[in-house]
Amino acid sequence: MLKPRFLLLLTLLTLLLPVASSHAFVGVSITVAPPILPVYVQPPCPTPGYLWTPGYWAYDDSGYYWVPGVWVAPPRVGFLWTPGYWGYAGGFYAFHAGYWGPTVGFYGGVNYGFGYGGYGYYGGRWDGGVFRYNTAVTRVNTTIIHNTYVNNTVINRTTNSRASFNGPGGINARPDRAQLAAARAPHLAPTSVQNNARQMALRTAGPNRQAARRNQPAVARNGLPAGNPNDRRRFARTQPGRNFRQTAVRRVPARQPQPHQQSGGNDKKPKP
Repeated sequence: MLKPRFLLLLTLLTLLLPVASSHAFVGVSITVAPPILPVYVQPPCPTPGYLWTPGYWAYDDSGYYWVPGVWVAPPRVGFLWTPGYWGYAGGFYAFHAGYWGPTVGFYGGVNYGFGYGGYGYYGGRWDGGVFRYNTAVTRVNTTIIHNTYVNNTVINRTTNSRASFNGPGGINARPDRAQLAAARAPHLAPTSVQNNARQMALRTAGPNRQAARRNQPAVARNGLPAGNPNDRRRFARTQPGRNFRQTAVRRVPARQPQPHQQSGGNDKKPKP
């Protein structure tokens, strides 16, 4: 089994990777590409003000495991989430951690779906201290969330690929000036809720590693990480505005398209 090689020098990271910053750093690099992104149904937003942070592939000594996406309260009003991504450079696949900031930076051109089509974020916008949701690409419970609008034009602004990494054989994208500026600007690391979700995914990574080979990882219900009921209750207690009605979301098996090809984008529900 391949062992991860930890990068020790920040200067080396800067040379090897498309973009680096104080928070968008790389913690591990390996020689095996991550699996393609799964197709799944986004759980509805549980309460006003929460933002969707998409799922991603993480890695430990035993291999890749899927970290389901979660709805979380942003650390500050006006902040948006820049997802982490895997990038290939210098013979290795290295992970760039995501971060919070006033604008969305570079995330490798990866189409995570639900507003994260490879560039920017179109799932919603801040308006006078209130977050409004674009229901064309974001799933919300409109009986409790009324700050919504519809913009269908953003569906065509996506990267038509399910590749989960930037580099040869994956997504060919480079950061522009605005994205480089976003990476250099002050921003915040993932919240404790996001870190807890990753830790819970790691604790239940055994089944997910098998599913990763079939590209059918477990998908969290209600935007809460998969795990035993006690874990999910502890997770819920860490979230502001946690008193919301839970609605089960069925899992959708991933289809097997041609390598790095996607039909319709991740912003729509996949056809059975």
